[in-house]
Amino acid sequence: MLLTATSTDRVIHVLAFAGSLRRNSYNRAALRAAAELLPAGMTMETFDLSPVPVYNEDVETEGFPAPVQEFKARIAAADALLIATPEYNYSIPGVLKNALDWASRPPGRSPLAGKPVAFMGASTGYFGTARAQYHLRQVCVILDMHPLNGPEVFIPAAQTKFDENGRLTDGRTRESIGRLLTALRTWTIRLQPGIG
Repeated sequence: MLLTATSTDRVIHVLAFAGSLRRNSYNRAALRAAAELLPAGMTMETFDLSPVPVYNEDVETEGFPAPVQEFKARIAAADALLIATPEYNYSIPGVLKNALDWASRPPGRSPLAGKPVAFMGASTGYFGTARAQYHLRQVCVILDMHPLNGPEVFIPAAQTKFDENGRLTDGRTRESIGRLLTALRTWTIRLQPGIG
């Protein structure tokens, strides 16, 4: 008998990346925690943005650099995205904006278009990257991405919530990330009914 997948057993594949290049970044650590907290029916891979060069249209006309091609291919292959962003000067870091700018090219053929996406962010300040996440939502408008509205995951005072090995030890934050991932899976299936 031929069995077909349903929305309850379809595996949703998530591509995750952090807008920080720092080796001991709290946002990279938050993505590692997310990998531990995946609900049933979801897989995740993490992409390192550090090899992606600074965007230059002259370079684009000669062909996309290999790290950019790989990034775009991974986005295209993913069902949904998870972005962990720091907050720099009340906004998103240049490394993250740069990667999204590359992925948006060429116009009309971006793998970002129509992609479900969830955000989270960790900072040592009081707001846990709230302002950066709201700016990221604005960027998603022109990119035709579909951000998950909630739950929102802000991780303030991150230095108190991760241990010396970068493991997330705060129970409430772990629960929040788990809820975010479950909601992202539901959101992805809702936006892509043919996925199940």
